Amino acid sequence: MSPYAPAELAAANKLYVESFGSKGSLPLPPGRHVAIVGCMDARLDTSAVTGLHEGDSHHIRNAGGRASDALRSLVISQELLGTREIIVIHHTDCGMLTFKSDQLHGLVKKRVSKEQFAGVESLAFLEFSDVDESIKDDVAFLKNHPLILKGTVISGYKYKVETGELVKVA
Repeated sequence: MSPYAPAELAAANKLYVESFGSKGSLPLPPGRHVAIVGCMDARLDTSAVTGLHEGDSHHIRNAGGRASDALRSLVISQELLGTREIIVIHHTDCGMLTFKSDQLHGLVKKRVSKEQFAGVESLAFLEFSDVDESIKDDVAFLKNHPLILKGTVISGYKYKVETGELVKVA
């Protein structure tokens, strides 16, 4: 497979620029005061599934959509940019259900020097075995975290990759 960027990025950006319109004048803070924490899975389009697009919200993506991994971005979003609601979105058929940290540590160690092993071992991959429980855990983590502003509206949803439906879990 050839790399995407050299072959297609410029053409895709040209099309985007042609339809950009007045988006350059959108304010820096998100207009709906919402931050979404979602999985980086390519099947999940957090803008499309929520109806929140450029200028509306922050979309913070990471493996599994884990709240602890997004904490730094959420603090910036709240303290400097005024978000007051957080929506956590995990999904069915998530890759985070398919491994244990020890397995991934072992794979990475096969390709790095022994001097790197401590750094590899320190990585918490934050895998989980139940999507609904991971959503509940992340919502509880945020609701109880001292760096998240008191009074923040926090909810959690499961995205069904098979149908596109969002189901409220927490």
